[in-house]
Amino acid sequence: MSNFLTSQEMQDLIGVDRSTVYRMAEDGRLPAVKIGRQWRFPADRVAAQFGLSEPTVAAPPPRSTTNGAGSLDLTHLLEPEVAQSVADLMGEIFGVMVVITDMDGAPMTSVANPCGYYTAIADQPGAVEACLSQWRLFAEEPHVAPRWVRTHLGFLCARTFVWVDLKPVGMIVVGGVSPRAWPPSPEFVAAIADEVGVPREALLGAVEEIYPLDVDEQRRVLRLLPQMGDLVSQLASTRSRLGERGDRVTMPPADAGRSNTTYDSSTPQGGDGS
Repeated sequence: MSNFLTSQEMQDLIGVDRSTVYRMAEDGRLPAVKIGRQWRFPADRVAAQFGLSEPTVAAPPPRSTTNGAGSLDLTHLLEPEVAQSVADLMGEIFGVMVVITDMDGAPMTSVANPCGYYTAIADQPGAVEACLSQWRLFAEEPHVAPRWVRTHLGFLCARTFVWVDLKPVGMIVVGGVSPRAWPPSPEFVAAIADEVGVPREALLGAVEEIYPLDVDEQRRVLRLLPQMGDLVSQLASTRSRLGERGDRVTMPPADAGRSNTTYDSSTPQGGDGS
């Protein structure tokens, strides 16, 4: 995954003002992606365009990882119940399968709104490994903007990143969408069935049970997916900031400032009891 430059770092690098940087990003003269409302610039592509060595990106201040909230790990920054609620809602809104994973492709939610084709193979170890492998590949995909990719199982998937401090910490993966040429050949389905360990007849019977989004619907999902990623990013970033503040709070020892005086509970403290 490429490092990303901020707008200020781009200004310093190429010697133009911020408004020019924004115009160049918008019209494609600079390689750039929009993360929420901010532009970010992949350092390796900027270096290639301008014939430079890859610019060094300043590392963010180190964070404590002694508690969950301070770690840049999505499983620590997002409650599982919240992540599952987001996945379930997206599945209903988009009409596709949805799963939220960490950057190793390990799911932190169950697959929301699974299609029948996926359900037919979901319990098999071979299918689980195929999905994990695909999700890991998504983490290494050089394109930040989501796009539809035909997976090993035959259907289409896309992903967007969850970001904290300009670092991708997780992914939202949507899928179970039929490609233009569907269903696949019986030979393809038979090979998948043998690979994951389900009866061929069972998988052939479920092969039509995926989500047939037309071109406009697919574009709509790709357009809205980064916005959902931005929402989850804000939730994770808020938890990260709260955890960071908690790390900076030093609680006094249990007996600090405690007087040796023993008060009678019936006597108001600070008074003379009269």
